[in-house]
Amino acid sequence: SEVIDATSLGWGTRVKGFIACFVIGCLCSLLGSCLLWVPKKGLMLFAAFYTLGNIASIGSTLFLMGPMKQLKRMFEPTRLIATIVMLLCLILTLCSAFWWHKAGLALLFCILQFFALAWYSISFIPFAR
Repeated sequence: SEVIDATSLGWGTRVKGFIACFVIGCLCSLLGSCLLWVPKKGLMLFAAFYTLGNIASIGSTLFLMGPMKQLKRMFEPTRLIATIVMLLCLILTLCSAFWWHKAGLALLFCILQFFALAWYSISFIPFAR
């Protein structure tokens, strides 16, 4: 009981953590978009920063709900497909940029990543889908 009380965050701290993580995620995604035009390594930088930005944005909700509750809700039957598609797009974006070196695929997966994240986010709004 003491450990849980000592590690739990107050509501104000949770909101600050959410805002900080979300802003960092948006900045990383924006930076990634700017780095796309860097010669030679631009695609890899874009894919890495864009994906890192989306992960930080998703991670921001961990502050509001808590990690375990967030993981349980991510894999509920109503949003299981959205979660799998989103995670798959995150992984495939990085694979296409770093291992396969396919610019077109990386851009396609980034676009799919955007829509998958939107679909995933909408799944948390009741009756939105």
